Amino acid sequence: MGNKERPCCHPDAASLLPRGCTDVICCVFLLLAIVGYVAVGIIAWTHGDPRKVIYPTDSRGEFCGQKGTKNANKPYLFYFNIVKCASPLVLLEFQCPTPQICVEKCPNRYLTYLNARNSRDFEYYKQFCVPGFQNNKGVAEVLRDGDCPAVLIPSKPLARRCFPAIHAHKGVLMVGNETTYEDGHGSRKNITELVEGAKKANGVLEARQLAMRIFEDYTVSWYWIVIGLVIAMVMSLLFIILLRFLAGIMVWVMIVMVILVLGYGIFHCYMEYSRLRGEAGSDVSLVDLGFQTDLRVYLHLRQTWMAFMIILSILEVIIVLLLIFLRKRILIAIALIKEASRAVGYVMCSMLYPLVTFFLLCLCIAYWASWGGARTHFLSTSNEAVYKIFDDVACPLTGKTCNPETFPSANESRLCPNARCQFAFYGGESGYHRALLGLQIFNAFMFFWLANFVLALGQVTLAGAFASYYWALRKPDDLPAFPLFSAFGRALRYHTGSLAFGALILAIVQIIRVILEYLDQRLKAAENKFAKFLMTCLKCCFWCLEKFIKFLNRNAYIMIAIYGTNFCTSARNAFFLLMRNIIRVAVLDKVTDFLFLLGKLLIVGSVGILAFFFFTHRIRIVQDTAPPLNYYWVPILTVIIGSYLIAHGFFSVYGMCVDTLFLCFCEDLERNDGSQERPYFMSPELRDILLKGSAEEGKREEVEE
Repeated sequence: MGNKERPCCHPDAASLLPRGCTDVICCVFLLLAIVGYVAVGIIAWTHGDPRKVIYPTDSRGEFCGQKGTKNANKPYLFYFNIVKCASPLVLLEFQCPTPQICVEKCPNRYLTYLNARNSRDFEYYKQFCVPGFQNNKGVAEVLRDGDCPAVLIPSKPLARRCFPAIHAHKGVLMVGNETTYEDGHGSRKNITELVEGAKKANGVLEARQLAMRIFEDYTVSWYWIVIGLVIAMVMSLLFIILLRFLAGIMVWVMIVMVILVLGYGIFHCYMEYSRLRGEAGSDVSLVDLGFQTDLRVYLHLRQTWMAFMIILSILEVIIVLLLIFLRKRILIAIALIKEASRAVGYVMCSMLYPLVTFFLLCLCIAYWASWGGARTHFLSTSNEAVYKIFDDVACPLTGKTCNPETFPSANESRLCPNARCQFAFYGGESGYHRALLGLQIFNAFMFFWLANFVLALGQVTLAGAFASYYWALRKPDDLPAFPLFSAFGRALRYHTGSLAFGALILAIVQIIRVILEYLDQRLKAAENKFAKFLMTCLKCCFWCLEKFIKFLNRNAYIMIAIYGTNFCTSARNAFFLLMRNIIRVAVLDKVTDFLFLLGKLLIVGSVGILAFFFFTHRIRIVQDTAPPLNYYWVPILTVIIGSYLIAHGFFSVYGMCVDTLFLCFCEDLERNDGSQERPYFMSPELRDILLKGSAEEGKREEVEE
């Protein structure tokens, strides 16, 4: 493995080994990339215009409802013929191929231009015609030139746009009190044509209503959610403290509790399944029901509880079988966890380090959300107004760009007499505009790179602190005063470039996966089965590659923390060290990961069950305390996800400690023989159980041979 000199027998061999700055080029690249990241944000804010995101635009690209403009008192966008919004051009050009104007309020009645022209309603009708309309044309000319809509339909505003007020009455779709409407050209049409045109808007309406209900649930239940998360934090902290003093007992208690919790879940699902037998509507299949925003509907189906029961039963069987086959390995893993508990006990401030990582990740996310997320909107709107040709009939020029000032006298208007030069979207053809997609990809890439860098900094810091514990010959007397702060300072001073290198490799793979997901969404409508198969294979390969790189990076950071070598050298040494101890890796490292996963499941399951019974008003003592909710799954899912993140934060410290001690143990075993000249650095307890386990593995291999 290269240099075989053992670590210096010094109280802090991990920190006093000769160190120098590693992977300086990557450090420079990271700094330049951050400068570019900030520059892109400045460019976006300079060229962007938030009005293009906030306000709708009419057929001339003028904003509706913006103060200081002629449309300041006209906040809503009105479509002359909403039916045409079902055209494919809506998807291609992001604009409905019908005249659009800004109006003060949406129409509230049925009225055709023919009926209104010679009646008292004409003054009301004129406000929905183009600005400056003069009643000096015939009816046919007005409708041909698009000066006025052929018909007004009762509408309601949604996202500052007027859409037909469609509602269902006894299973029949209606607008106002009508099921049909006159199209203004002498014929009557069905309301379903309006539904097709406004389908996307109705989808937005449903999503908006769902979002509002979810927001309402959060406003009335947020403090109970916080209480649930505090309970999860207290349970995690209590579990970690007990693990420090009663590691063996706590592991077995954790295993038994997970089995009992899953068993209760199976029993509860069976009771609900039996209770629904014979109830009306409970035998409807999940496929026939389809997607429902109110998840309570699914809980009235027997098939739902059957699915839950099968999933929990499979999970229970898998865990029991793993425990049976790994019972001896678990004893060895418990010894490693005990040693990790001692290390964590001597470096207690390590339990608080996940808060530092969480804070730094929040900064990355906040920057991406405020600059990056806004930048995505600003970059996508950082353009000039583009006008295109729209026509109601087939025209070879449809979709071509045009100039609204010269279009009436241009050749295009003569080739397509009924065509209009209408605002389509904000875009451009300059070099800046062509680079917008690349800038957005760069925005996502930088988020991945910085987030991975923060995680890498946390891993190498914890690894450095725990390596200081392991390589201290007299524990804890030879430990430095502040091992965590010392490790953090070493990581930033000497190894920023190495951390940036590892994070860069991982970020490249992740951005490729994002691009593959995007392409997969675009190819879903394709009929080429080979392309779909190839895309599936690529996604699978890059998923596996990302997992492998995360595993390799984690162990490379441990070697960096110990020896201060560059990333490539550390990754190579860690990989070959693990390959030479592959059996121990499978037996010990992964078994401890499995036990930690059970601990997370226990905490999340306990808090999740408590949240379920509370928010569904099933705890009689506090039945009236639980708030009324639109969707009780909103706070329950929030508590479950938050509890998992909290538990993962606490257990990640233990996981990093176990990985560091395990890698140090493998290194110690290769470099030392336990003699007075070359003593082991491992503790006597760890030496007894691990060396005994290694001897048993060696004998088993000899028997198999």
